[in-house]
Amino acid sequence: MNWENLGQQLINGLSLGSIYALIALGYTMVYGVLRFINFAHGDVFMVGAFAGLYFFKWLSPLLVGVPPILSALIILVGAMAACAALGILIEKLAYKPLRSRPRLIVLITAIGVSLFLEYTAQLVFGAAPRGFPNLVENRTFGGNGVPAVTAEQLIVLGVTLALLVGLRFIVMKTRMGLAMRALSLNPTAAALMGVNNSVVISFTFGLGSALAGAAGIFYALLYSAIDPFMGVLPGIKAFVAAVLGGIGNIPGAALGGILLGVIETLCVGYSKNIGIPPGYRDAVAFVILILILLVKPSGLLGKAEREKV
Repeated sequence: MNWENLGQQLINGLSLGSIYALIALGYTMVYGVLRFINFAHGDVFMVGAFAGLYFFKWLSPLLVGVPPILSALIILVGAMAACAALGILIEKLAYKPLRSRPRLIVLITAIGVSLFLEYTAQLVFGAAPRGFPNLVENRTFGGNGVPAVTAEQLIVLGVTLALLVGLRFIVMKTRMGLAMRALSLNPTAAALMGVNNSVVISFTFGLGSALAGAAGIFYALLYSAIDPFMGVLPGIKAFVAAVLGGIGNIPGAALGGILLGVIETLCVGYSKNIGIPPGYRDAVAFVILILILLVKPSGLLGKAEREKV
């Protein structure tokens, strides 16, 4: 086995895993407070990429002379804000009226919202893939025996780390984070203690959707093409990442996303050595899902819970 490019594969895997981790956090936060899987979350990721594309077109004349890294940051924040607003809107219109209904109904509604977003995007943006602009100068660092890392990968890794630190601060050090944790433990008790559950749920949807919007921008930066159905497969893989780390566990979702990205990249990079064709890269996530459900259904960092009947 050729280990010379292991460092390169790890960098590529961490970049891809960062995207999965950001999407997985939205899945796990919504599950934490409402106990259902928001399958429309992958499509919010797609909207984030398109929001970035259109923010770039609209703001480019106004950002002449602004350093590219600052322009990219403005576009990123704009896309995150647009996705946060979309996530809150989805929760208000589609999920809030169904809070007292069985979870299966909410789950089916989530699938309906997902399809609505995909085909509305196809109607608005067209079915053909669209190119995504280079928000930063195309540079590569390293090489000549040292793992090469592009400017886009550095931005993805650095900003993802900053977002994870910011998310931990919000969840662990703020009153809203305290309310989120209280709601996830016992919604009734949280309401009796003065927590406005509706506000906390909307904030959770907005926060998770903002992270998905950032993931959409990062994905577009790394792969340079976006389309209305680009959120389907990454969304499913991010769900697998959330299950791998422990659904409902925020550090677990981040860990699961990173692990899934690294494993998938290593499987492609060393496909000849392990006998798995590169075209089967997407199957890796589902094999991991089956294995984790068989061996440790609560995930790597999750805790087993007993359902009262």
